[in-house]
Amino acid sequence: MKKPKSRSLEELRPLIRMGKYRLGPHAAQHAKCEGFTEKDMVGTLLYGRELIRYYEDERLLALGYIRLKSDIQIPLHVIIEFSIPRRVDIVTAFIPRDAHRVISRTRLAEMLRYDRHQPRSQIVGQALS
Repeated sequence: MKKPKSRSLEELRPLIRMGKYRLGPHAAQHAKCEGFTEKDMVGTLLYGRELIRYYEDERLLALGYIRLKSDIQIPLHVIIEFSIPRRVDIVTAFIPRDAHRVISRTRLAEMLRYDRHQPRSQIVGQALS
């Protein structure tokens, strides 16, 4: 069985800069329906940050922002696949449903804390004791 590759967004940026990416139909459809462009997706990949890497699928989720005005921006999520060595596939892109709840690194760390397996009542009880 083929071992999945692990590549970071930083490693994939040169391919994107050289135009070695393919815009998938799902990403194009979302862009058309939600009002963002291929340029917005590429900007997210070049200047955004990696949120999650899906090792088994050889994919990753990036977060960037679409600037509407100098003081207004909305988040854009872009999922890419890197299973082909010299190309990146933009699988899909979308504006998060709850744009104000985009996960920050702090929030993600909190969600992944070691005590996540304990029932909430135990955690609260420990905090009170």
